[in-house]
Amino acid sequence: MKKVSWVLLMSLVPCMAMADEVAEKNELVLAVRRIGLEWSKTDVRHADEYQESPISALKADSQDFFKGVFDTALVYNKNRFQWDNSLFMEYGETKLKPYNELPTTSENADDILLSSNLSYACWDFSGLKFGPTVRGAYDTEFVTSDDTPRQQVVRANAGISLFDNKVIKSLYLTGVYEYDFTYANEKVSKLAAELGWRLEYQVRDGVKFSTNGYYREYLSYSEFVATDLERDLSAVVRLDTNLWGDLTMGPYVQYRLARARGVDVYGSNFIMGISFNYITSFGLM
Repeated sequence: MKKVSWVLLMSLVPCMAMADEVAEKNELVLAVRRIGLEWSKTDVRHADEYQESPISALKADSQDFFKGVFDTALVYNKNRFQWDNSLFMEYGETKLKPYNELPTTSENADDILLSSNLSYACWDFSGLKFGPTVRGAYDTEFVTSDDTPRQQVVRANAGISLFDNKVIKSLYLTGVYEYDFTYANEKVSKLAAELGWRLEYQVRDGVKFSTNGYYREYLSYSEFVATDLERDLSAVVRLDTNLWGDLTMGPYVQYRLARARGVDVYGSNFIMGISFNYITSFGLM
């Protein structure tokens, strides 16, 4: 970690020397990055009468899938500073109704992330800002899965970032201190390195491509807990097309890949679908 800190410090020296090149700015914006809903339903009736049929659609299991996403941010720009306070929430659930069996329900997404990010632009070239960044975040969930406890994690990040560009909204490399108190009797402090991004590209009028995510590599732990992650990758890719006003529809792909300390193989979750979203922003100052 000392080597990482020295690299970050040396990267900031030339940056600070060119601080006078940054254009001044003063604005407050409420960004509704996405309020979305994904939903699908498969309703199979009289499947018991068609169990011997070669037609799969007539003997399939009934199932309902829904997922809601709420992603907003209050962004304040003051001269060279950008202060981004965001709330991200998502919940997804699948209910399966097999023939002649009890219904089962499983979660495929459950996250609440409250974060505050402060970045300083000590260099600006054609609208691309570069400088140090610090971040604090609280990560939890709505409900617990099975008998596992509710996730409870506090994170503090510090590093460098590119931000506030038409395409590169945020691209950062930071060191991470994480305090995990998910398990009451096993509170763990962790150190990690994290690469994160949020990119947007206007393909044409009314069509926008976007992606966001992170890769986190854990370097040390205060104690061993088998479920703690060693590596964690999360990525979302979207293509939103305006339907009417600020309402959009488009395909999306979401991928999560991670490996726990007590497991020899990676676990993954891949979702592909179409969603309806409300995306807008309001200038408050």
